[in-house]
Amino acid sequence: MPISLVKGQKISLAKESGSPSLSKVVMGVGWDMVQTKNQPQKSGLFGRVFGGRSDPETIDLDASCIMFNEQKQLFDAVYFGQLSSKDGSVRHAGDNRTGEGDGDDEQIVVELNRIPASVRTLIFTVSSFRGQTFDQVVNAYCRILNGANSQEIAKYTLSSQGSHTAQIMAKIYQQNGDWKMAALGDNCNGRTFDEMMPSIVAHI
Repeated sequence: MPISLVKGQKISLAKESGSPSLSKVVMGVGWDMVQTKNQPQKSGLFGRVFGGRSDPETIDLDASCIMFNEQKQLFDAVYFGQLSSKDGSVRHAGDNRTGEGDGDDEQIVVELNRIPASVRTLIFTVSSFRGQTFDQVVNAYCRILNGANSQEIAKYTLSSQGSHTAQIMAKIYQQNGDWKMAALGDNCNGRTFDEMMPSIVAHI
């Protein structure tokens, strides 16, 4: 059974997946947009469009993965502008600007066995590219899947509404040869991950 995480909780990915040889995981993220008055309920999560694709209130929410080495220095970043890390160990499935469809709206694939030995921490964030606040967001979550069979290992549901424009959702980190996940849920501000760096580095 998948684990329902609480803020600050840490788990061993290999142990909780039941697979000591776990080599690939998928971080899926998503949420719903607050429904405006007289607006019909729609399915789908990321980047909900208020009133249609051309509506000026469209919210473009972006997931990113920032990689840090053992000296806590930036190693690489995967986001809408770079869909794969330079070594190929982390890949973004693509920017979803409409929120159409069910399930995860954006996914980031991590091949644990390909991550360079010097990399110790991966931090996952979501930010509002156009600067709208999370007052318009509900039911935010991130979940980690076993990349071999798509089974959910753990899910973290966040309380996300507020005047912030970004959120540091979770991190995957290596400790004593074991890859672990920690639920963070830290609100911050920034349109892109580089604007969020002062808040991100506090979690390395």
